[in-house]
Amino acid sequence: MKKIEIIIRREKVDEVKTKLYEMGATGIMLSNIAGYGQDEGYIQKYRGKECKFQTVQKIKLEMVVKDEQVGAIVQVAMDLARTGKPGDGRIYVYDVCEVIRIRTGERGTEAL
Repeated sequence: MKKIEIIIRREKVDEVKTKLYEMGATGIMLSNIAGYGQDEGYIQKYRGKECKFQTVQKIKLEMVVKDEQVGAIVQVAMDLARTGKPGDGRIYVYDVCEVIRIRTGERGTEAL
């Protein structure tokens, strides 16, 4: 099992989330996050003055999936979230040792 974290632009979330759900990634958690990467924020005009905003608002999607789903999920997320501009986001993939559903006690892939 793998945990996938996908950090993307807010305007891309609905399209990515809908497609991932159709692919079988049914346990998706969404979080509003703020941060900055190599571009270190952005400049925007506010009341006629240029203001530098250090952090950029993004959405983080998190899910735990079966190993065989990882490649397809990563590819779909890359295809749908890509704009070609700085700030498109990142995808992280982690190994998951154990999953336990608290309500039933199911373990492993049955708990997904």
